[in-house]
Amino acid sequence: MPLHERESVREHIEDCVFAGRDLTRQVPKYRFPRDESAPKEAFQVVADELMLDGNSRQNLATFCQTWAEPEVLALMALSVDKNMIDKDEYPQTAEIEARCVHMLADLWHAPDSANTVGDYAMDPESMLARVDENTIMVVPTLGVTYTGAYEPVEAMSSALDQLQANTGLDIGIHVDGASGAFLAPFCAPDLMFDFRLPRVKSISTSGHKFGLAPLGVGWVVWRDREELPEDLVFHVNYLGGDMPVFQINFSRPAGQIIAQYYNFLRLGFEGYKGIHEASYAIGQYLAAEIAKVGPFELLCDSNPATGIPTVTWRIRDGADPGYTLFDLADRLRTRGWQVPAYTLTGTASDIAVQRILVRLGVSHDMASLLLDDFRGAVAHFAKHPVTVPMSKEETSGFNHL
Repeated sequence: MPLHERESVREHIEDCVFAGRDLTRQVPKYRFPRDESAPKEAFQVVADELMLDGNSRQNLATFCQTWAEPEVLALMALSVDKNMIDKDEYPQTAEIEARCVHMLADLWHAPDSANTVGDYAMDPESMLARVDENTIMVVPTLGVTYTGAYEPVEAMSSALDQLQANTGLDIGIHVDGASGAFLAPFCAPDLMFDFRLPRVKSISTSGHKFGLAPLGVGWVVWRDREELPEDLVFHVNYLGGDMPVFQINFSRPAGQIIAQYYNFLRLGFEGYKGIHEASYAIGQYLAAEIAKVGPFELLCDSNPATGIPTVTWRIRDGADPGYTLFDLADRLRTRGWQVPAYTLTGTASDIAVQRILVRLGVSHDMASLLLDDFRGAVAHFAKHPVTVPMSKEETSGFNHL
């Protein structure tokens, strides 16, 4: 190599981030660093540590959106310096937030003034056993965390109508639509869960789940202004003018709201419908195949009329395949898959279940790869029986968020 080229190579090596001074010694972890670092060196340190996280695309436990179009990422970057609580300084961001609320109100059939579950979830009978004159509100969940099933809002509303006729108790409903309120309007439009039921006073949802927005955005809509007590409204007057808000008053970025509005404009009703129907179809494919692999009883089979696009199963009563669902979840983790096993709650706390949640970014090919590893895990236990099954405590903790 000519001498003049060797000097150029030497300079390039010295400029390499991994040969930099700060990356050849231990970086501070629990004490504040004394000196500065070059931007690329600090970035490389953090980026390298993030490699130790699981692959979010393989995380089939989370309800949260883990894939976004490049345009969403660009809008997040444009909005990272906007404080959404400062509505006087960022009026267009406030306007976009209001548009999202109005669009959701329209989606959930709000009045113009506002512009098969059984043992694993709440039903009208179990609800009535718990309500009395001290009950403020009944909160059914449209997409129970543990199974993915919808609690029957319409049936509960009818039961509360009858309760009022019999006792005079007038109990309202708040629908926790964290997942389902962004699914049912598109994929099960006849499902009565929203403001078409007069007893439904408010509905909340997570934009960062099936609303397809980045992490950190949630929404709540009331039937009308009279349903929101005035003492729950904060009046912010130190940022340039009086601004009534119903939210915890702290600084946070506006990017998620901007991205949510982008998704509304980008996808529209048909776009959301197409994305969610594809998720349901992949979930049904997984449900059908998983049922063939072992002695599994499906609790949720990705039916848009009864739940979110999730597949939840348990080992059938009386069956002993020689492993637990905790063993199966642990085995799948060796291939990077996070398919959680956990016990239910309340009267069903002795029942272990396992769950796959299908969302945008989980392709048919990805589902096929998961099934291959799922079958391989079951076959492994057939060849290598488990002598001491894993317990819930020995596996990583289940986090429904």
